[in-house]
Amino acid sequence: MLTPQQALDMFRSHDLIGIGMEADQMRRKFHPHNVASYIIDRNINYTNVCTEYCSFCAFYRPNGHAEAYVHPKEVIFQKIQETIDLGGTGVLMQGGLHPDLPIEWYEDLFRSIKQNYKIQLHVLSAPEILNIAEISKLSISDTIARLRDAGLDSIPGAGAEILHDEVRARIARLKCNTEEWLSVHRAAHKLGVRTTATMMWGCGETIEHRIHHLQVLRDLQEETGGFTAFIPWSFQRDNTSLGRFVKEEATSVEFLKTLAICRLYLDNIVNIQTSWVTQGLKVCQVGLRFGGNDVGSVMIEENVVSQAGAQFQATEEDLRRIIRDAGFIPKQRDTLYRTYFLN
Repeated sequence: MLTPQQALDMFRSHDLIGIGMEADQMRRKFHPHNVASYIIDRNINYTNVCTEYCSFCAFYRPNGHAEAYVHPKEVIFQKIQETIDLGGTGVLMQGGLHPDLPIEWYEDLFRSIKQNYKIQLHVLSAPEILNIAEISKLSISDTIARLRDAGLDSIPGAGAEILHDEVRARIARLKCNTEEWLSVHRAAHKLGVRTTATMMWGCGETIEHRIHHLQVLRDLQEETGGFTAFIPWSFQRDNTSLGRFVKEEATSVEFLKTLAICRLYLDNIVNIQTSWVTQGLKVCQVGLRFGGNDVGSVMIEENVVSQAGAQFQATEEDLRRIIRDAGFIPKQRDTLYRTYFLN
């Protein structure tokens, strides 16, 4: 278990290989069978309408904008069928914070999906759930319970960015604060709904801010045990207003060091994902020796990070190849990180 000071020393250290070896050793404790996992799913952005105007986002459109949309069921169903046809087992469904969609809209959509498709719904985010609760005048727990009963299987960790209010006030002043984000995940865990945790770093925060982020996640996991995985990725600056102030994106060395420190600090979260979306396949592959045990999704569709400049793409065979070439056995998993697929 790292202390905040030890983590700070590691972030300042130039011993990248030594830190990576420590993280790899911890990865082996959690995953001793030399398996690295991936998932086939699709990120369906059901709407791009949002009221938060986050400075790091190039995806959102104000309500009434010419490019604003809310996908009808037919479009979402088509995307789900395409996912299933490609061997997909789940959909990651997220959107902006739409000011006019009550909980009944989501309940109807989720029930319709479950009636028509055998698919896992890893959907919404803490800010979206808070928005739905506010619009529908419900508590957070009641909102999650109703969405769960309608078909929500698990909740992604999006909207976390950096869990420190000093940073959030600068990059996303209208979005939920740290405690509100944590409260959604705490409520979900108490209701038996598993969630993931994330960190978008490289947005002008300090190392101390990152460590605070990791500490509050470790504390909540100690309390509830409800996080299935942690996914860190680096800020993409293109087409964002924040990009005017963050002049350089994170390097591969910074990514690998951060990934390794996250693995060491979050010693009570089983799965750590090494991302190819912002860093590319080769860096993602190296991340499997820096604490990562999962390479994420083939991501049949992704609209948010790509609009901020991330243009990497991957097929299922790409992910299986980088896993094999790194010395691991590739295994397809589901949303809850169950690798029971015979491949």
